[in-house]
Amino acid sequence: MPQRHISRMGDKDLLSSCHSSTACPREIPLEDASKGVFIAERAQDNLYDFAKIGIKLVGSDGNEHKTVQLILRELALIKANVREDYFEMETDHQIAYGSYLRNGAQYQYQGVQNIVVKITPKGSTSQNYLLVNSHFDSKPTSPSAGDAGHMIVTMLEVIRIITTSSEKLTHTIIFLFNGSEENSLQGSHGFISSHKWAPFCKIVINLDAAGSGCRELLFQTGPNNPWLVKYYKQNAEHPFATTMAEEIFQTGIIPSDTDFSIFSNYGNLVGYDIGLVCNGYVYHTKYDRYDVIPRGSIQNTGDNLLGLVRALANAPELADNTETGKAVFFDVLGLFFVSYSADDGKTLNYAVAGIAIVLVYVSLLRIADVSNVTSAQVLSWFVLILVLQVVAFVLGLALPIVIAYMFDKNGLSLTYFSTPALLLGLYLQKNEKLTYAHQLQMALHGHAVVLSVLGIAINYYGLRTTYVITWTLVFYVIPMALNLVTTLQDRGFSWTGIVKIIQVCPFLYNSYLFYTFIVILTPMMGRFGQTTNPDLIISALAALGTIFSMGFLILLINVSRRSGFILVVLLAISAATIYIASSTEIGFPYRPKTNVERVYYLHVRRTFYEYDGTVSKDESGYLFNFQDRRGSAPLVEANVDLTGMVSMASDCAKYMMCGVPYPDARYVKSRLNGTWLARDVPIEPSTDSPLELLSKTVLADGQTVRLEFKINFTDHSTLYIQPFEDVTISSWSLLDSLLASTPPYYLFFTYGVDGSPVNLTLEIKKSNGDFNVPLTQIGIGRQFMHTKGDLTAQKFAETFPETAVLIEWPADYHRYIF
Repeated sequence: MPQRHISRMGDKDLLSSCHSSTACPREIPLEDASKGVFIAERAQDNLYDFAKIGIKLVGSDGNEHKTVQLILRELALIKANVREDYFEMETDHQIAYGSYLRNGAQYQYQGVQNIVVKITPKGSTSQNYLLVNSHFDSKPTSPSAGDAGHMIVTMLEVIRIITTSSEKLTHTIIFLFNGSEENSLQGSHGFISSHKWAPFCKIVINLDAAGSGCRELLFQTGPNNPWLVKYYKQNAEHPFATTMAEEIFQTGIIPSDTDFSIFSNYGNLVGYDIGLVCNGYVYHTKYDRYDVIPRGSIQNTGDNLLGLVRALANAPELADNTETGKAVFFDVLGLFFVSYSADDGKTLNYAVAGIAIVLVYVSLLRIADVSNVTSAQVLSWFVLILVLQVVAFVLGLALPIVIAYMFDKNGLSLTYFSTPALLLGLYLQKNEKLTYAHQLQMALHGHAVVLSVLGIAINYYGLRTTYVITWTLVFYVIPMALNLVTTLQDRGFSWTGIVKIIQVCPFLYNSYLFYTFIVILTPMMGRFGQTTNPDLIISALAALGTIFSMGFLILLINVSRRSGFILVVLLAISAATIYIASSTEIGFPYRPKTNVERVYYLHVRRTFYEYDGTVSKDESGYLFNFQDRRGSAPLVEANVDLTGMVSMASDCAKYMMCGVPYPDARYVKSRLNGTWLARDVPIEPSTDSPLELLSKTVLADGQTVRLEFKINFTDHSTLYIQPFEDVTISSWSLLDSLLASTPPYYLFFTYGVDGSPVNLTLEIKKSNGDFNVPLTQIGIGRQFMHTKGDLTAQKFAETFPETAVLIEWPADYHRYIF
């Protein structure tokens, strides 16, 4: 397929497209600052300064000095205006050290910076603190205005408002500005595991982002503290939350994690996980800029956070809470918030499904009575219709998935990536054809029974997302009951009027709900990896949205005298959309700046040293980690020279950890799908040797040798250790829990302001006591994320199209045998 040329969308278009997807509140002017309300204008001024710093990678000057000084300077200005008769404000600058096990690897950090603010109400004796957390570090290339500068400046403004007010609070509030979240959540671990104020924290509000702009979504709460939902309901001015988001996130399907898991796992904290979810296309890229965040978005977050913090800082539940369990919760079009306990929800789900089935049965008896046929005949007809409804339901799900599969087989996945409107024709068509009023009514009843049985089944398995089915049924049960009571169901098509009117409610809510998830998940499909067809997920989501929002309404097409014409039009729309998606530029997934393809690669120099010190391999190349389904195909179409690129699978079979320096867990997870493009000009990130053997000592038992090393890591580095088969590692200076995993053992290392060498000790046991042979392999990968690479690498980068955003840097890898 020839390369398609797409015009560039300007910054203004990007901003408006993000802003229009969800409503933001009116910004409060600076003149109202004395009223104790959130002022987005001041926060936005802080965000401008924050984003202007640029990249804030852990270990960089931008993160460790400029951003830290910016936050400390703002806090000093705030402290100068504190109402000291009401509050005491303390600031602590933490330099954190630690390590922990996660995803089968050890994560070790040193010199990571956190800025911690303590707001203590005068006269308070409470030892139960509220923690509010976000992070100021960034991924490579990103100025991080959305992730998570937006949240950082919101926290600063909330501190400013609270400390200059005269309101009385009960509990102390801790604001944590953590400096290392993007490196597997190290800043939050440093705080919760070692900070002096951490043991008093009981509740956390974690603020993060998977996009930029618009409203923030409450996507996790608890665990097992339903009273938290009550406080959100009462105090979040602009609610945006759903149990469905919580259950989807907790399946692990979302390719992200947040500090909330660290606070929960290591500090036993409960609370809220809240994140920006709009415009995920710019997430973790150089386009996550100040100018894509509307002021109204900051106002929305600030209003909600300020209300929640004020309420929780006076909540008696921080000191004494006995309520346990889970909650069902959801907002309705952002207008109001509904919540109830999971136990009540389970009862409600069963009750509504049962009532629906009973009313359907009563309606069928009425149909038999007015039609002068036996109830057995009507029931037999209904069974046939019910079977057809089940088939229709299955086809409604299966046909979009089949289309997604066929598109993927022909290399056309992600056609909707930049044009979600294509989903309307690709995955949202459903065909029903029935005649006569009673037969049509029975068809709707059949759909209700299908939903009822489905609701009973998933309710049995404890899924709180069953509420979507339950409330869809409620708005069919109501008109069904009214039609029975008023006998409208006996008068031709008269009963359809009430159904149409009341079905507006589930249509609006379910369309809103599934549209929200399409907005959230579509950008994520561009970083979902190559092994999974993301179109299957989006097509299933779109199909379910259609079934729940229009399942009853679509059947009413048959009331129209032109129902056949309408169905032909719908089929024509599907056919036209399939053609547009597969054969025109509109179906090309990527756009410059706004909907880019993420291209991750390293410029790697790898050197293998044998036991005798000789070099057996010394080569340079580019290590690619494609994160979307199309992989390298769009780049080849754009004439990027990838000639000679090969799979890493064979190297993964031969070498420890494939013989390359993986910078993070995502690279490790997808290593078998990695590719290598060799280059002739050697890459020289550094001339320093990363490893020095300090000593080799045979211990008194004669069967154990101690090896001591000094390692010169960069601020982002990796250590691999793999003992040979006839030896075991009996002790080491790493975490004991890591030894329980299967070799090779690997460690991700990060430093912030302390780049001192790391000492490694291994005690290796060998039954025959012969230590003059190879005992173990050690691999050290070092990332040089703050440099652009050599001239050859820069020229190579210039060959990529505008539709690609590059996340790349030099790295080296040294494999030793001792």
